[in-house]
Amino acid sequence: MATSTGKTHCVTCGKDRVAYKCEGCLQSFCLNHLNEHNRTLSIELDELENQRNLFRQILTEQKTNPEKHSLIDEVNQWERDSITKIQERAEMSRQLVRQYIKKHTDTIETELCKFTEHLRNIREENDFNEIHLIRLKENSVKSSSISIQQESSSFISPIRVIVFSNGKIDTNLRWKQNGITVFGRNELKWPWGMCIDDSNQSIIVADTGNNRIVEWKIGETSGKVIAGNNGQLNSPRSVILHRDQNNDCLIIGDCGNRRVVRWPRRNDTTAETILSNVSCHGLAMDRDGNLYIADSDKHEVRRWKIGDANGTIVAGGNGSGTRLDQLKNPYGIAVDQNFSVYVSDYENHRVVKWTKDAKVGIVVAGGQGQGYHLNQLSYPCGIIVDELGTLYVADYGNNRVVRWLKETAQGDVIVRQPNALSLSFDQHGNLYVLDYSNNTVQKFETDRN
Repeated sequence: MATSTGKTHCVTCGKDRVAYKCEGCLQSFCLNHLNEHNRTLSIELDELENQRNLFRQILTEQKTNPEKHSLIDEVNQWERDSITKIQERAEMSRQLVRQYIKKHTDTIETELCKFTEHLRNIREENDFNEIHLIRLKENSVKSSSISIQQESSSFISPIRVIVFSNGKIDTNLRWKQNGITVFGRNELKWPWGMCIDDSNQSIIVADTGNNRIVEWKIGETSGKVIAGNNGQLNSPRSVILHRDQNNDCLIIGDCGNRRVVRWPRRNDTTAETILSNVSCHGLAMDRDGNLYIADSDKHEVRRWKIGDANGTIVAGGNGSGTRLDQLKNPYGIAVDQNFSVYVSDYENHRVVKWTKDAKVGIVVAGGQGQGYHLNQLSYPCGIIVDELGTLYVADYGNNRVVRWLKETAQGDVIVRQPNALSLSFDQHGNLYVLDYSNNTVQKFETDRN
């Protein structure tokens, strides 16, 4: 639906013509380009219908034959691997039992022969009394015991089914305005980044001033250092989880050491440097496991695929500046399901979206200069984008968290929080905000009233 606005600039051709404003994107078009704009929208609608049809087909297949689901294949593979491990352990135990039985019976046979000879001698000499009989009983052949015991620790890694939210946050959802301090105060110093581990019900924080990564589990009274306890890190500013069939580790932006490290969580292995010479202020990972790094010194975001030596610039990379092909001190990054990259352009007071393979970005939040109005931002930091394209921004300079619906001209304040530097949601929709100056993590519960 479009309404006439009189003569003005057409956003497509830039000419002064009778223009019509699209009520969706709020842009003005001349009649020719309005029709073109409507055709583009129609094509997008067709694509959505095609995706819906494909999704319906996949859903029908899964309902008809759920045994063909890839997750069932993973469970079956785990079962086969576990059976193999059990069989290998059982055969090893059988071999040990056989070896013991042979050694034990040989020893008993030798001792029994000696005892038999002793009895024969006494019988032949016919010279014995109660004392001799007692000694014979004490020296009689005794067998040692053997048993099978089950170890308390399992050598088979158990599996569990974890159901995560579908990445969509209800746009009508509201949060209680009084935050609860769940972590920090005397345990943190200038915390910078954080992430939520729903499977362990814990918050993982880059404790920048203390040069470490700390985990706090719900219900516990204090946190636990899980990386950097022995001086391996220097001002870490970002941390994300990387968990799949082959990995369970942290990816850490070790800013002071100008590197990115991989830190396994399940053993005592120390950090592995996976990238060097980067000033990493922000990290993200897409659904294919590709890593994205916001380099504030080079004013760019690079994507690093597995085995990639140099990475690919996906945002910025043209020096510091205000143009749409430039960034100025990028901080937070997020990647959506279509591999579009969202960047909090800190000193340009905006969030810019770079679609896959784009050479320039699109301002999706702010971009109207530094300010506190709902169409402005002030030093944006942490960002999250859900599957609906809704953007959540830690508006650090304005002490608030702002939600921007897709293709809207302004946001709405969902909570006010001083020094909001980073944010995250748990699987229940509760919002967690990192207060940089007060060294705390604040929890804002959903308000269902």
